[in-house]
Amino acid sequence: MADIELRYDKMVEEALRSVVRDALRVAAEHGLPGEHHFYITFLTAFPGVKIPDHVRARHTEEMTIVLQHQYWGLEVEEDGFEVTLSFSGISERLVIPFAAVTGFADPSAKFGLQFQPVTDEEDVDFDDVPDEITPAAKPAAEDGETGKVVALDAFRKK
Repeated sequence: MADIELRYDKMVEEALRSVVRDALRVAAEHGLPGEHHFYITFLTAFPGVKIPDHVRARHTEEMTIVLQHQYWGLEVEEDGFEVTLSFSGISERLVIPFAAVTGFADPSAKFGLQFQPVTDEEDVDFDDVPDEITPAAKPAAEDGETGKVVALDAFRKK
């Protein structure tokens, strides 16, 4: 029993990833309500990410997609999502595991989340992940207001 450790940082991060999953499920089932739109930043070389080669060539480490007016076929599973977007007028299918997502924002709600990439659910040491690959998906502030970005650094082991 001494080998079991309660990793609250992992629990909180997974709970917050479920917010992204749930928001995408609403969009998949009902469309985006009102002015809501999503900025989703993800690691392009992460295992399970499927994007066209020409897109990966331009975004070798990470990219941000916007789900607002022109997206099609959004499908959400427990571990990730698929969506068709247009790149230079050509429709392309993207497959993105939630574990590859490093940022999520809904600027209309002034809401954003920032994540560490997940390498293995059972054996992750977030202290070993370099900070430079965890961009904040911060919506632009309007009228001097600041957005809500939840950083999980306070919950991580030091």
